[in-house]
Amino acid sequence: MWLHFIPGIQFRTANTPFKKEMERFLTKIVMLMKKENLFAYQGGPIILAQVENEYGNVEWAYGISGELYVKWAASTAVALNTSVPWVMCSQEDAPDPIINACNGFYCDTFTPNSPSKPKMWTENYPGWFLSFGYAIPYRPVEDIAFSVARFFETGGTFQNYYMYFGGTNFGRTAGGPLVATSYDYDAPIDEYGFLRQPKWSHLRDLHKAIKSCERSLVTYDSTYISLGKNLEAHVYNGTSGCAAFLANIDHNSDANVSFNGNSYSLPSWSVSILPDCRSVIFNTAKVVSQTTPAASWHKHKVSIKHYLASSAWQWYKEQVGTSTMNSFTRQGLLEQINTTRDRSDYLWYTMSMNLDEELSQSETREVLFHIQSLGHAALLFVNKELAGFGYGNHDDASFSINKKITLNQGNNTLEILSMMVGLQNYGPWFDISGAGIYLVAIADFPSALGDLSSKEWTYQVGTEGEYLGLDKMDHANSSFWTSGNLLPTNQSLIWYKEMVL
Repeated sequence: MWLHFIPGIQFRTANTPFKKEMERFLTKIVMLMKKENLFAYQGGPIILAQVENEYGNVEWAYGISGELYVKWAASTAVALNTSVPWVMCSQEDAPDPIINACNGFYCDTFTPNSPSKPKMWTENYPGWFLSFGYAIPYRPVEDIAFSVARFFETGGTFQNYYMYFGGTNFGRTAGGPLVATSYDYDAPIDEYGFLRQPKWSHLRDLHKAIKSCERSLVTYDSTYISLGKNLEAHVYNGTSGCAAFLANIDHNSDANVSFNGNSYSLPSWSVSILPDCRSVIFNTAKVVSQTTPAASWHKHKVSIKHYLASSAWQWYKEQVGTSTMNSFTRQGLLEQINTTRDRSDYLWYTMSMNLDEELSQSETREVLFHIQSLGHAALLFVNKELAGFGYGNHDDASFSINKKITLNQGNNTLEILSMMVGLQNYGPWFDISGAGIYLVAIADFPSALGDLSSKEWTYQVGTEGEYLGLDKMDHANSSFWTSGNLLPTNQSLIWYKEMVL
């Protein structure tokens, strides 16, 4: 967001303002690392550096400017003289000496763009991020272990989990539009720091098995042997030893194979590791590591003692609409991100309609209200009463609200609270992806009032509670909070605060 408002800027393309800021950032980071003697040539632990990320997936959208940007980013990084290799993830056209690397669930078939570059897997996903309205992501450890074993079986040199340790995005930070702040990722270590079993232990045993093959893997090239349909071996053999991987890449059928004069049972979708080309010490589909009583401290301990107990909670009722002090008026509907400028995730759109000429005294009329939004969610209030709610999803944050509402003779108020839930952070031209309401119309109504989009609207950035500081720790004991035995539920615009006893 701090780049978004620089005049003339376009992200991730051959754009002078963006390149200036990116070079400034890269230089700052590298200089900080050098100052602390963190690069390998200084005796530090950093042996690899990365510039850009997965740009190859969107480069097509930028045409020749995208190609020029990749070359510029590469040369800028190399010029910083880190003395360690630089990588570009998911970047098939990474120019020498930049190493192009693979991101994905499987990278065994990946080949770098030069025979002089190592086969590297920079992001192996043990799960996925959690998005609102979607299922909780889960990836079986058998599949993860299979993918890792296959990668090293086929000549892989470096593999990194993304994520190995889950995390949490606190406050207003999130991993993208309508992505939850939980970044647990179904990782081997969850976002609370607990081991996720048997995922953690099975992967530990996998890497012990691969480590036992290290001498052969780093000394010899592999020999491929077909053992039948969807059955194969890769053998690393030489004077210093022999290691083999036996793979069954069929999704459904188990198999028995013959290798080096011995018979081996291979479950479907599995790899067996033989560090001496004879004895199987690990099979990716056979999970033997389980949670034990000694590891019971891993289990989450959740207390529900005070769950929704009225004495443990306080609340504040948010007022619907804008306040005179913090509001401003504009003609037409404003785009939300450029209006809020990262001060809040909330923007009120309000207006009033006088229907004295359209309706006779005391008359009411039911009409169809139509609202369209770029994202991400919105509450509709008519005459201070909640009338509708709409929201998008991670893949398409836009949405519409179509609700039948009743309008009265005289003055009617229309108030929409538009909400952002994370910001777009990937895809072609993601930096100009907007948010907020862009169309409001009443169906089957006189043309003068049918389309309200170009009318005069009153706006307020942020909510009343934010202006009062209810989201701040130093206002935890504010007199604005209400206590009582009857906790308000099933209401909109309620702030809740738990009193930890």
